[in-house]
This record gives sequence, structure tokens and C-alpha cells, in this order.
Amino acid sequence: MLFSVLGNLPPMLVSLIYDDGSFSAFLYSLLIIFILGMLMFLSTSRTKKDLGTRDGFLIVTLFWAVLGTAGCLPFIFSSALDLSITDAIFESLSGLTTTGATVISGLDGLPKSILFYRQELQWLGGMGIIVLAISLLPMLGIGGMQLYRAESPGPVKDNKLVPRLAETAKALWFIYLSLTIACALAYWVFGMDPFDAISHSFSTIAIGGFSTHDASLGYFDNPAIDIVAIVFMFIAGINFALHFTAWQRRSIRHYVLDPEFLFYAFILLVISLVTISVLYFSDIYSGVFESTIKGVFQVVSFATTTGFTTADFNSWPLFLPYILLYAAIIGACAGSTGGGMKVIRILLIFKQGFREVQRLIHPKAVIPVKLGRNPVPDRIIESVWGFFAVYVMAFMLMLLALLASGLDIITAFSAVGACINNLGPGLANVAENYGHLPSAAKWILCVAMLLGRLEVFTLLVLFTPMFWRR
Repeated sequence: MLFSVLGNLPPMLVSLIYDDGSFSAFLYSLLIIFILGMLMFLSTSRTKKDLGTRDGFLIVTLFWAVLGTAGCLPFIFSSALDLSITDAIFESLSGLTTTGATVISGLDGLPKSILFYRQELQWLGGMGIIVLAISLLPMLGIGGMQLYRAESPGPVKDNKLVPRLAETAKALWFIYLSLTIACALAYWVFGMDPFDAISHSFSTIAIGGFSTHDASLGYFDNPAIDIVAIVFMFIAGINFALHFTAWQRRSIRHYVLDPEFLFYAFILLVISLVTISVLYFSDIYSGVFESTIKGVFQVVSFATTTGFTTADFNSWPLFLPYILLYAAIIGACAGSTGGGMKVIRILLIFKQGFREVQRLIHPKAVIPVKLGRNPVPDRIIESVWGFFAVYVMAFMLMLLALLASGLDIITAFSAVGACINNLGPGLANVAENYGHLPSAAKWILCVAMLLGRLEVFTLLVLFTPMFWRR
């Protein structure tokens, strides 16, 4: 019921302001979703029980699966679009999961309300991700997320939802909204009109990547706007628990003491330097400044899994397109709106690998894996390796499924990588648009988006018989 109002009322207002003829599409969508929600609410309103861990898994999964499906209605009802049900659900799920893969072309000519709705889906999904990552996943023990039981704010030591979750969610909403407003103002000051500034601030802070133009941020051809995007994508890719702590303590010192943040910044710096060097010495752009802006923008956009573009990265020389895709697989920090495997897991895998090398030299030594000064329990290391194994297996199965649907290897590999990491643009035939893919491939990629957004385990656990036993 809440989603029907939050998702459809703002685009209805935009439609009235611009008189774009799409008001009825959102009105029908609002009424249908609200009535269905009301019927479900009335059927369960007298049930009063605490939520357990299994309820958490189910609710978290249904949040994106059900709302992502319901969100397709405006795309179906709009006379400005001619989308099949498959395409409409793909676009809606891509928005709500902040993937940013689109099947729609000709964005510049679409009604403003439809464009705004796509951006708003990402913004609403991004906030859901933050509350999920900070407040729920640590309780569910999802591969490494339980690291934040002791370090993140919120009800992280209890197995049921308690009042502190609501308090944490309110604070996170405040931080998320404040960053969005600051980003929109910065875009507006440096050249965007108010509609584009608000729309792009939604997808920047949500790390979504949807744009109101086919050329993405490249449409504006403005280095100042590119720099604003780089700054806010970088901020949105940081664990929001750190932002929460900064807001509480009025201090930023803890950022430079956080091992994940330091590794995140290190990855971005190294890949940026490599990218700038290759672009400059390959004479792709004229001069150091343009090579730097284009290179850093695309690196931060991919590494945070935002998916904005200002250049034809698919035609960049040597290994650059692939290093960008690998950066997206690493992803942003845990507890951010970004996708990917998360920096904290990659850091722990590196540390565990280094420990195994040390054990070869000193077989009887007790060598703990540490984050900063704190040793990490072996149980968490095991869960990270379990996540990695399941992630790779899911990736390979979906890759084979896409190849079976008729796609070439580069398109299939990058499409799975882009969707399971919630990135958006891929390589080859999916660098710009997914509309031409066969329907079977789109449904497979919808599953990939959900898997990536739900940290793989959260979705797969629902398909185990043990989950449904009392």
C-alpha cells in the first residue's frame, strides 16, 4: 500500500506539471496496487507475532520480487511505451534493484513522468538496500555481513525486529535524503535543469545508473557535472554505517580507520591510474585532463556498480573494458547501495589466501585473520568462502543458460556480470541496451538481478526443504 502511493503519486504530479498525458497510467497503477495491498493487509491484520529469522529471509526476498513485479504496471499502461510484460517487469526490477539495465530506447522523447518514475524506482530500492544491509543482513548471517553485528548501529544482536530498527531506519533515511538533496543541488548549480538534477541525484545516490537521456551523463558533456557524479558515487559506495557514525559523532576520523574503506579507496585509485595511463598513451582523448575525467568517471561508475556512462567504454583499447567489469564484480562497500561481491569479502578472501601461504611455511602457527586490530572469527571466513563458491556457481549456471538462448560468449558473460552485480551496462551487444535480447535471456537476467541484490544466499535459502520445515 505504501509503495503504491510513494511509487505513483510523485510521477502523477510530474505528469500534471508537464501535461505529458501519462497521468492515467499511474492512477490505474496506484489503484490496483493499493487495493491488492489492502486486501492482503486485511487478511492478516489480526495476526500479531514477532518476526523470526526465517520471516526475515522471506520478507527481504518478497520486498524486491513482489514490488519489482508490481512496479511494471505504469510501463504497461503507458501509451508512450510499447513494452511486453517481460520487458516491463525487466525494467521495473532493474530499477528497484538499482541495476540500471534498460530495455527502453529513445529516452529523450519519453514523457517526463515515465522518466521520473524510472529514477524514483531506483531511489526507493536504494533506501531499501541500506536498511536491509545495515539492519537485517547482519541478523541473517549472510556471508560476512555479520561482521557488523558489533560495529554497525541498529538492532544487530537480536533475532527479531525491535524498536531500535525503526530508529536506525529513520536515521538512515535522513542521511540518504540529505545526500540526495546535496547531489541534486550540486547538479543544478553546475548546469542541469531542476528536473534532470533531481532525477539524476536519485540514481546517483542509489547507485542505480538510470538516466533521462540515451547518452546518460555524456549527454551534458560537462566536466563539472562529471566531477559531481564522481564525488557522490564514491560517497554512496561507502558503508552507510560509517555515514551513520559520522552523523552521530560529528567526526570523519573513523573513515580512515576502517579497513574496508581504505581498501575501497585503494582499488579505485589503482584502477583509475591504470585506466588514465592507457587512455592517455593510446591517444583516445586529447590531453591529460580529458583522459583523467573520462577515465576516473568510468572507473568510479563501474566499481561502485552505478553504471553511468560518458564515453564509449566498450571500444576502449586493450583490457580496459574487462578491468571495468572486474571492478564491478568486486563492487562497493557492504552496507552501501552498491552491488558486486562487496569490498569487505574480497579483502577477507585476500587475507585468508595470504594466511594459507604463511601456513605452508609455519604449519603449526596460529595465524589469525585481522581487520585492523580485530581478529575475524573463522566462522565468518567460512561464510565468505561459502558465498564466493555459491556466487561463482550461480554465475556459471546463468552464463550457460544465456549461451543456450543464443547469445555470444562476450555478450552473455558481461550481461550476467552486469546484472548479478547490479551494474547495468555490459559489453558487446549489451553495452547500451538489453531490448533486443530474447525473452528467455531477460527472465534469466531478472533472476540474476534478484540474486545479486539479495546477496545470493537470501534468495537461494528459500528453495531448500529445511527452510519450510517447522
